[in-house]
Amino acid sequence: MKAEGLAATWLNHLAVERGASANTLSNYRRDVRRYLGWLADNGVDDLAAVDRGMVENYLKFLRGSMAASSASRALIVARGLHKFAVAEGILDVDVASEVTPPKNAQHLPETLQIEEVEKLLDSVPTGEVATPIDIRDRALLELLYGTGARITEVISLTVDDVTENDGMLMLTGKGDKQRLVPVGSQAQKAVEEYLVRGRPVLSKGKSHALFLNTRGGSLSRQSAWAVLKQAAARAGIKKSISPHTLRHSFATHLLEGGADVRTVQELLGHSSVTTTQIYTHVTADSLREVWRTAHPRA
Repeated sequence: MKAEGLAATWLNHLAVERGASANTLSNYRRDVRRYLGWLADNGVDDLAAVDRGMVENYLKFLRGSMAASSASRALIVARGLHKFAVAEGILDVDVASEVTPPKNAQHLPETLQIEEVEKLLDSVPTGEVATPIDIRDRALLELLYGTGARITEVISLTVDDVTENDGMLMLTGKGDKQRLVPVGSQAQKAVEEYLVRGRPVLSKGKSHALFLNTRGGSLSRQSAWAVLKQAAARAGIKKSISPHTLRHSFATHLLEGGADVRTVQELLGHSSVTTTQIYTHVTADSLREVWRTAHPRA
C-alpha cells in the first residue's frame, strides 16, 4: 500500500475506532502531510522503502526547522504511522520505533499573583453600568479561576449544567473524561447574575450553551481567550497571557494555600500526577524567594 493510502486509513482508524477529537485529527493530518512530503522529496512513496536511517534523517530535518516540542510531536505522529502499518500486517518491521523524540525543555507555566487575579476580575465593569457582555465576561473569568477548568471545558457547559448543582460542577475534559469540581461562592454569584441579567439579553433561543456570543450562538474558544486577554490589558497586567493562565494560577494558589498535589490533580483532571507536579516547582520558587528575603542567614 502506498504511503498516502496507508495514512488515510490510519487517520480514519483514529477517528472511528479511537475516537480522536477533531482538533487532534487536524494536528495529526498536518504532521502526516509533512512526513509524506519529506519522504516524497527524498524519492519515497512507500513506507516499505523507509529504513531507520531515513527516520533519523527526518528527525534531523524536524529539529532544524522547528522547536523541540513541535519536532517531538511530528516524530511521534510518524512513528504512529509506522506502528499502525506493522499492526495491520502491511510492514514486517517497525523501523521508527527506536528513533527517540527530542526531550522538551521544561517551561514553568506563567501564573498570576492573587492580587493580579483580583485586578483582572475587577477590570470587568459590574453593577448598574455593566452591559450583558460585561456580566457574561465576569462570569466566564470567575468560573475559569474558580474551577481551574480549561477554556474548552467552560464554553462547553450548558445552562442545565450550572442550575441546581449544589455548588458542584461536572466538567468534561480530554478524552471525554468527566470530573466533579466545587464552584466557589464568587463564581456561583457571577454565574447567577449572568443567567438573570446577561444571558436572556444575548439569547436568540437557538442555543443551550451557557456562554453566548452577541449573535446568540455558543461562545467560541478564541472569543473566550480574547475576553481573558482584554481583561488583562485593562488591568495593566504585562505578563504573557495564555488560555491556561487562570488554570495555572488556580493550581499554584491551591498548592501555596496548602492543598496536596493529588487533590489538585483531581481538580485539574490530569491523568498523571507528574503533569500536576510542575506546579510544585512554581511554588518552590516562590518559597525560595520568601526565604531569601526573610531569613537572617539566607
